[in-house]
Amino acid sequence: MIAADLNLSGRVGAGEVALALLLVAIAMGISRWRGVALERDIGIASVRAFVQLLAVGYVLDYVFSGQGGLTPLVLGVMILTATLTSGRRGRMVPGAYVIALSSVAVATGGTLGLLILLGIIPSAPRAAIPLGSMIISSAMNTTSLVMSRLRDDLASHRREVEARLSLGATAHEASAALHHAAMRTGMLPTIDQTKVVGLVALPGAMTGMILAGVSAFAAIRLQLVVMYMLLGGNAFAALVAGELTVRRLFTADHQLIRSLRRVPGT
Repeated sequence: MIAADLNLSGRVGAGEVALALLLVAIAMGISRWRGVALERDIGIASVRAFVQLLAVGYVLDYVFSGQGGLTPLVLGVMILTATLTSGRRGRMVPGAYVIALSSVAVATGGTLGLLILLGIIPSAPRAAIPLGSMIISSAMNTTSLVMSRLRDDLASHRREVEARLSLGATAHEASAALHHAAMRTGMLPTIDQTKVVGLVALPGAMTGMILAGVSAFAAIRLQLVVMYMLLGGNAFAALVAGELTVRRLFTADHQLIRSLRRVPGT
């Protein structure tokens, strides 16, 4: 009886969604009241979320109803979207889209593939697609952070890097400290989230299962798998993004590319 009462999926209909828009109106009102000027962005974000989730709902219902062979295609579209998003964020890095695609694809294949291979999760669409989307989203953010941080740091510390290069250091040796800092920047958000999981907030997968009426311990076991999966995926993404970004920001002769060698303002 308690589980039935807590199962919100059957209780939230179109009317309840419409009522929840009151919170969007409140957010827009606060933005206008305090002069933040984000009303338009909040409105666009809310409409986009509605349209995108509705479209995805139809797609997932179709795939879950016996079209499991489309799972790789769904994950491929997610990876492509993440690639375009991350590539735009790191557009100052030559070949940013190739770096983003490589990082997200390796992170997804390395983690999701290993979980399925070890039998930790099933390959069924209902498991592979939601968990894959978590990996892809997290890897996208990590890749963007690593690319942007490494490029910006190399530009601002170009004289130090060039001094090391002039003393015979290779591109990797001259940029090692900045490379490590960029990887830390990309990985720390997930690490910090893992450290405080359950103390500051109950993560999405766990919350969803609890609301569906599943026992807390069963939800915790799944959440642990998810958190460990995200840690591994972020490590893959940071490793690939950092390595490829260094290669793109230096020439084959171990020199900074021309755009990084320019003095700012010239």
